[in-house]
Amino acid sequence: MEHLKPLESLESLAPRLPSPLTEAADEHFSRHGVRLLLKRDDLIHPDLVGNKWRKLVPNLRAAARAGEHTLLTFGGAYSNHLRATAAAGRLLGLSTIGVVRGEELAGRPLNDSLARCAADGMRLHFVTRADYRRRDDPEWTAALRDRFGPFRLIPEGGSNAEAVRGAAELGRELRGAADVVAVACGTGGTLAGLAAGLADGQRAIGFAALRGGFLAGEVERLQRAAFGGRRGAWSVEDRFHCGGFARTTDALESFARGFAARHGLPDLDRVYVAKTLYGLAALAGEGAFPRGTAVAAVVTGQSPCPVRPSPVRPNSRASAPGGVTNASGGG
Repeated sequence: MEHLKPLESLESLAPRLPSPLTEAADEHFSRHGVRLLLKRDDLIHPDLVGNKWRKLVPNLRAAARAGEHTLLTFGGAYSNHLRATAAAGRLLGLSTIGVVRGEELAGRPLNDSLARCAADGMRLHFVTRADYRRRDDPEWTAALRDRFGPFRLIPEGGSNAEAVRGAAELGRELRGAADVVAVACGTGGTLAGLAAGLADGQRAIGFAALRGGFLAGEVERLQRAAFGGRRGAWSVEDRFHCGGFARTTDALESFARGFAARHGLPDLDRVYVAKTLYGLAALAGEGAFPRGTAVAAVVTGQSPCPVRPSPVRPNSRASAPGGVTNASGGG
């Protein structure tokens, strides 16, 4: 495989930056005096969409500066991050290795996401869930280097100090454009950078896509690694994961279909984007935003991950738009 070209070659990937910012007049917001804007990061690049572009490119630059020609990273069977890393390898002449959670998947036909990774040249290494939990263990990393040779290690989801500094550009692009900026959170890197890039008086909300309540600590850790301490005004909203990662509810499905139809959008990604918009609409209904507030939602792209229904919990804490109970499961 041809090795990585000079740093300037990253610009040849022709990203669309800054990504478009469009107003979306929507009844769930307008009836509460709130303006909704969509930050279309899904249009940055056809292969490295949204936060994946912003988080991967700084790591690619670091690899080029260090003369490294192989990337190794981690993800689940439907990881957008694995797909983006594999695409970057194909476009830039890098070797890529994807450590995939779930040893049992090695004997099965590849799903569409992993098949795309393999087609882009990524070597897939399936590991047990117990081993996958060791992905931050230096001894296990050393064993991976013994097996595969030298590589640039990029953490799960691409979230590290370099990625956070790259995501800060998203905040800078939104300075003065909105009072509140919302983004979905998986590993917390995009929120950490976004909040740091916003201007004084703006605040960011991260909508957790996973259960567990761990994201606030992760965002703080990432900001310390990238900037030496906490930056910007931000918070994590844990009520709208709809039961956990890749889970959905009837209320979320109805909202997502209606929103996409009203605004002429592709089917909303249920794993991340739909939950962010759904949560924002619920917060608007709760009066969380004063009348006249401008809220920007980051559209990060489409996910190939299938979503699963969650059981309805009548005592859920989160109210969905229109008063429908959201089975978020708390967290």
